[in-house]
Amino acid sequence: MKQKLTTGQQQEQSAETRSEKTTAKEFASVEELLRHDAAQTAVPPEIAQRLRQSLEESPPPRRSWWRKLFS
Repeated sequence: MKQKLTTGQQQEQSAETRSEKTTAKEFASVEELLRHDAAQTAVPPEIAQRLRQSLEESPPPRRSWWRKLFS
């Protein structure tokens, strides 16, 4: 026998299902949170391509004065 649920009961059931699927995670630092988020987030291909191009076009880092002196 099927039982009809009221809107309130449906919301309670859906909230219970969501809470079962979601697990809380505590981070020790902001950096750890950002690393976790970056690992979970996929970068769109267009942005990845533009980033690669930008890195290829950027000049190489300057050599420090002491490396120039001892070369």
